[in-house]
Amino acid sequence: MHAVKKLLHTLAIALSRLFSKLLPDRIPVTFLGPDASRELCHSIAQTGVRRLLVVTDAGLVQLGIVGRVTAALADSGVEAFVYDGVEPDPTFDQVDAGFAQLERDGCEAVLAVGGGSPMDAAKVIAAMATNGGRAEKLVGMLKVRRAPLPLYAIPTTAGTGSEVTLAAVVSHPQTHVKNFFVDPKLLPTMAALDPTLMTGLPPQITAATGMDALTHAVESFLARTSNERTEIWATAAVRMIFENLPKACADGSDLGARKAMALASYYAGLAFTRTSVGYVHAIAHTFGAYYRTPHGRANAIVLPHVLEFSSGPARDRLAALADVIAVGNGGPEAKAQAFIEAVRELMARIGIPSTLADLREEDIPPIARQALAEATFNYPVPRYMSQPEAETLIRAILA
Repeated sequence: MHAVKKLLHTLAIALSRLFSKLLPDRIPVTFLGPDASRELCHSIAQTGVRRLLVVTDAGLVQLGIVGRVTAALADSGVEAFVYDGVEPDPTFDQVDAGFAQLERDGCEAVLAVGGGSPMDAAKVIAAMATNGGRAEKLVGMLKVRRAPLPLYAIPTTAGTGSEVTLAAVVSHPQTHVKNFFVDPKLLPTMAALDPTLMTGLPPQITAATGMDALTHAVESFLARTSNERTEIWATAAVRMIFENLPKACADGSDLGARKAMALASYYAGLAFTRTSVGYVHAIAHTFGAYYRTPHGRANAIVLPHVLEFSSGPARDRLAALADVIAVGNGGPEAKAQAFIEAVRELMARIGIPSTLADLREEDIPPIARQALAEATFNYPVPRYMSQPEAETLIRAILA
């Protein structure tokens, strides 16, 4: 049985490498800086779009961020119709409602304004418009037959990197099971990284989303599908996050730190969308499903534990990351441990807890099974876990 599992793991990694190599090199046209969102709105108008669906959440509408974007669109001659029904972990009924509004208002394109949830919803809505109008039919890998409506993105958090990824996640409204959409056609056409739209983020959201970006970069760098190109993006993201995340948490109006974090999230997104992620995400997804733990916060809590588990086969890679942020002395093992400790120190500095208060002992076995079902044969991790190993790791997160 062990030999069969080893062969299946090898085949899974080979398929992951092949998929990574077959991904198109296309990167969205990207605007960066304090006027980036206005430049994007002007560029959308130049493509001939006149009626646009803005997919966002109610909080961003109340903060006035969406109003700034729709005003810029109006100045450029684009009429914006706002759908603000997206909530954290968007559900099928939410994307259905957004699609209904798109059709009702005769929109020709879609603009996502927000964090990962609005961007995931916008991707699916844009694809539904040209692929029969049923999101459930598009779940899985390479199921988007026809190109979606033109899709644009303005992230308002520095975390998910969704503006440069080819995936989206939508949950079932009753079971909360997450459904993954993966297709190069879901990649936005243009994006704007505008730090002025991020200055109002509270420190706890800045911290959680920043750790989400760090997790993307680290898991990409450790993935067995990592390559020269993704490593450049991943290491740049790691360096920028360690340098700028504490600054952004301490002073939300620091435009330099906000700009650097937006770019770091972007780089991390470029990296992990080509290499995939690992056990941190698999376990964090289950925390989201069970307890609605915000994704970035869940990733942060799990990250050092998975790094410890992977530190044997990933020792040299972790040591390389220690060099990137200039921590640790001695050989690879000491440097690898220094990097893991640096992650823990960063978490403490920005107020991320080391345990999950909601986690219950009786939930650990099913959480482990669900995480392993997601990760095994899907994620090119340095080392695969058994059920007992997964349970032991998760148990260490009990408060």
